[in-house]
Amino acid sequence: MLWLVITVLGVVVALLAFLYFGQGKIIFIPSRSIDATPADAGLAYEDVYIEVDDGVQIHGWYARQNSSAPTVLFCHGNAGNISHRISTAQMLNELGVNYLMFDYRGYGRSGGSPSEENAYGDAAAAYRWLRTEKGVPAESLFVFGRSLGGAVGVELSTAQDCAGLILESTFTSISDMGKRIYPFLPVKLLVRYRFASIEKMSRVKCPLLVAHSADDELIPYEMGKRLYEAGSEPKGFVEFSGGHNDLDCLHDEKYRRSLREFLELDEPL
Repeated sequence: MLWLVITVLGVVVALLAFLYFGQGKIIFIPSRSIDATPADAGLAYEDVYIEVDDGVQIHGWYARQNSSAPTVLFCHGNAGNISHRISTAQMLNELGVNYLMFDYRGYGRSGGSPSEENAYGDAAAAYRWLRTEKGVPAESLFVFGRSLGGAVGVELSTAQDCAGLILESTFTSISDMGKRIYPFLPVKLLVRYRFASIEKMSRVKCPLLVAHSADDELIPYEMGKRLYEAGSEPKGFVEFSGGHNDLDCLHDEKYRRSLREFLELDEPL
C-alpha cells in the first residue's frame, strides 16, 4: 500500500512538473515550414519583415487593395503559422479590406522564441509598422484576433488606439482553460502564462465584435459570451457553427455580414 501511495504521488508530481515547466510547449505550437503563400490563392501581397524591440525580426504578409478601405491587423492562434491562414487571407480579400498577417516570434520565418510578452510585443510592433510605414490612421485600423490571437488583440487594444476589436473563438484566460482541461489540479498555482483577457475587457475602449461557435469543442461558447459581457459598448456578438478549427465560419454569410457592418463596409469593395 505504501509503495502504491508513493507511486501515485510520484506520478502526480511528475505531471505537475511537466505542466509547469513544459507549459510553453503546450500553449505555443509553432511551425517553421511555410506551406503556402497568398499567391497560391491568386492574391497579391507584400512580404514584410518588422523589427521588434530586441532587434529580432518578425515576418508577415501585407495586402493593400484600396486606399480608402480599412486595414485589419490579424493575430492568429497558437499553432502553425500564417501559411496555414490562407483561407482567412481570402476572406479578408473578398471583404475588400487591406490587411497585415504576421507570425509571432518562433513561428514561420520570424526569429526568436515565443512567449506571452513576446506575442504582445510582436503585435505592438506590427501595429506601429502599419501606422508609421504604411501611414494607416488609428481610426481605420481594426485588430482581429482568433483563438490565442484574441488574447493578443485584447492586450494590444488596451494600449493602442484602434477602430475596433474583433475576437473570434477566444478564451477568457489560460487559467480558465486549464481548469476546464485539468479540473482536478491546482491550476492557479501552475499557470506561468496568463493571457487573462477577461481581466482586461473593461479597458478596451474601441468598438467590439465577439464571434463564437456553439459547437466549439475546444474553447467553450460561454467564454465568448463572458468576454462579450465584460466588454464596453458599443459591442456586438455573432454566433456561427462548426468546430474550433473548422473553416465553415469563413463562408458563413451571417458572420460575413456582421464583419462588413462592423468594418463599415456595406458591400465588398
